[in-house]
Amino acid sequence: MTTSQDWRQSVAGKSVLITGASRGIGAATARLFAQAGARLGLAGRDSAELRAVAAETGATLIPCDVADFAQMQGAVQAMVAAHGRLDVLINNAGVIAPIALIAKADPAEWGRQIDVNLKGVFNGMRAALPVMQAQGGGTIITIGSGAAYNALEGWSGYCASKAGAIMLTKAAHLEAGRSVRVLSLSPGTVATDMQVAIKASGVNPVSQLDWSAHVPAEWPATALLWMCSPGSDTYRGGEVSLRDEGVRAALGLGA
Repeated sequence: MTTSQDWRQSVAGKSVLITGASRGIGAATARLFAQAGARLGLAGRDSAELRAVAAETGATLIPCDVADFAQMQGAVQAMVAAHGRLDVLINNAGVIAPIALIAKADPAEWGRQIDVNLKGVFNGMRAALPVMQAQGGGTIITIGSGAAYNALEGWSGYCASKAGAIMLTKAAHLEAGRSVRVLSLSPGTVATDMQVAIKASGVNPVSQLDWSAHVPAEWPATALLWMCSPGSDTYRGGEVSLRDEGVRAALGLGA
């Protein structure tokens, strides 16, 4: 894998909407994209954390529940109203709860996980695709997971939702890939609040990982910046994995 440094300018002046940007990967991505000159919108449940990230990055704050299509459509329309177009959508919002065995999982919690992690991705794509197709192009990136490919005890909803999300990426590429770039990023395990909750659960091998095994949130943020550039076009319709040492090396993220 080879790349050039041009990708660091990939979002300069572009209209970029990030969901779930109050902390973790979303917040790190907002900070990096702001530094790279993006015209940012941050969509998510209204909170002091989200407001703080918006204020820090100069982003437009768009309170939104991604599980509600009307609200997600409203977020896209807000970006178009503010900037005339939507160049990039990053479907980052996601939840790990409930961590529970199927036989004991709360059905409402499990359903909410699917609503956010899977329906939220569909809602984002459904709202953004017509806009991007009409303007002649755009990029949609979804945050995936290795859990999409391997069942893990206590993670039935998370694994199922991430498996569905990668299939949505493939379907969107099949239907709209000639004009819209659709990709997924599998970041590996990242040092975020989600990993704190996972470790506290004590369920399955992921909870037993040492904290040093997790990569910083700035790594997937950097990968997302690169994924907005033509240099990642070979991954369209598929997934970039930060477990790939070649990808890490090419982006200067270490071994």
